[in-house]
Amino acid sequence: MAIISGGKVIEGAIGEPYLVAGAPSAGTDCVQTITIGGTPTGGTFTLTFMGKTTAAIAWNATNNTLRDNVDAALEALSTIGTGGVTTAVGTMTAGIGTLTVTFAGNLTKAVLPVMTADGTLLTGTSPTVAVAITTPGVDATGRGAGIGQLLVDSTNGKLYINSGTALAPTWTVVGSQS
Repeated sequence: MAIISGGKVIEGAIGEPYLVAGAPSAGTDCVQTITIGGTPTGGTFTLTFMGKTTAAIAWNATNNTLRDNVDAALEALSTIGTGGVTTAVGTMTAGIGTLTVTFAGNLTKAVLPVMTADGTLLTGTSPTVAVAITTPGVDATGRGAGIGQLLVDSTNGKLYINSGTALAPTWTVVGSQS
């Protein structure tokens, strides 16, 4: 707990408070959409995220199998890790269409770069793989602040405490401030 005197923090067991202008933002998870087009019949493709490329991902006409292949390949990357994404079937039919990738884990509530795709090893009639950001990530205010960390809104004169996690802080107003 911090000791406050004359409006200034003079001691903090957890560390110095964050000072921000305006109310804190909860942030937004980044969602990217993988679109498989043309008429693939087999082969493999890769995805690259933050300089790391997946092992070959086998294309499959069974939507859930393809989804699982993509999810496993992404979570094997050192830049993502286990539990770092949730992959879901979007508008896919027989392995053609969209998959959505929602970033989680260490990548939650953050601005992230778009993945890139290489579908040159897919077979069939003009197969393609493309990736686009469909929901841009937004950094949570004070992302990385530990539970119990304080945040001062210098514009509105409010004190907040993180009652969430370091990667997804939940800033709760301290006391009965209005």
